[in-house]
Amino acid sequence: MQGFEFHNPTKIIFGKFTIGKIGKEISEYGVKKVLLLYGKGSIFKNGVYDKVTKSLSKNGIDFIELGGVKPNPVMSLAHEAIELCRNKKIDGILAAGGGSVIDSAKVIAAGVLYEGDIWETFEGTGKAEKALPIFTVLTLSATGSEMNPYSVITKENENKKWSFSAGSSTYPKVTVIDPSVQSSLPAEQTVNGVVDALSHVFELYFNGVPKTDIQDEIAEGIIRTLIKHGRILLKEPDNYESRAQLAWSATLALNGINSAGRGSGDWSTHTLEHSVSVFFDIAHGAGLAIMFPAWMRYVYTENPAKFARFAENIFGIKTGSTEEKAIKGIESLKNFYKDIGAPTSLKEVGVKNEDLVKLTENASLREPEGKLKKLYRDDILKIYELAYA
Repeated sequence: MQGFEFHNPTKIIFGKFTIGKIGKEISEYGVKKVLLLYGKGSIFKNGVYDKVTKSLSKNGIDFIELGGVKPNPVMSLAHEAIELCRNKKIDGILAAGGGSVIDSAKVIAAGVLYEGDIWETFEGTGKAEKALPIFTVLTLSATGSEMNPYSVITKENENKKWSFSAGSSTYPKVTVIDPSVQSSLPAEQTVNGVVDALSHVFELYFNGVPKTDIQDEIAEGIIRTLIKHGRILLKEPDNYESRAQLAWSATLALNGINSAGRGSGDWSTHTLEHSVSVFFDIAHGAGLAIMFPAWMRYVYTENPAKFARFAENIFGIKTGSTEEKAIKGIESLKNFYKDIGAPTSLKEVGVKNEDLVKLTENASLREPEGKLKKLYRDDILKIYELAYA
């Protein structure tokens, strides 16, 4: 177990009928005018928009709206929003939506105060250390972005889907999570949320750092909870208790609790998935369902005991050698994804064999990737081939 510093400044307000509290929370930070950022309009259907705007008005907070954030958010909209915020003297960002909206809010909040093009910080040629205060009302539990400082966004003209953080300044100040508003989500989005949250746990659980007993127990609890309640919600989408269990598990997966004592995660699977979703119109969770079992199959020999532990403690696989249990665990995860309707091969989402080289070139832009096993171009191509089969 490694030494660490842990501090998460995000305030979480969790439960039914909590969305109306967001205006008061924003006002307590002295914010007078926010950019209300959202996606393609689901907040109008599930009642979130009315609750949010009523709360803002009640607390004397002016707002400018900007919708249209895509499931795979793009820099062009972030640039547009940055200029809008500067011109309209916005002093806070309120993201009402899922991870893509919150990720965009972070880039916008930092970009308003950054001298230059905020994309420089993605490339490593600049560093953002300040941001407007960020507030969120979560409508889709998946990414954990509601309680961490990280963001992923695509620069579409260069096909770069890269990550960003401005340190402590891009932690949301306050996040409201009312799981009941997620009952109207299509089953596919619930599935993608489960896969995405599981993947965040995997990136840390399988990063190769030894002697992390307490972290492993926490991680395995999150994994089992996500699997259990994901299954329930596909049959009972209105089950509030399962919505709540899933929502809080997704937040815990990437709010720092699971990484304390482990150091950084592996994150190579996310890199490989980003290259898939930058070229093909698929959800991030769907891409991860394809890529994670393939990555696991390629690297499990680097730490077979950990993969065998995963098989035992998650899927109850008790018989066989360490290697046999590891392989069975990976297959069990893949079968779970099939059972809940997630894709498990690149063929299923329209990728052709001739596309694998293009994907490899994109994913190799900043090689080596990974921590458990350093991945270079040849490794990445082999993982894509496993994912294609």
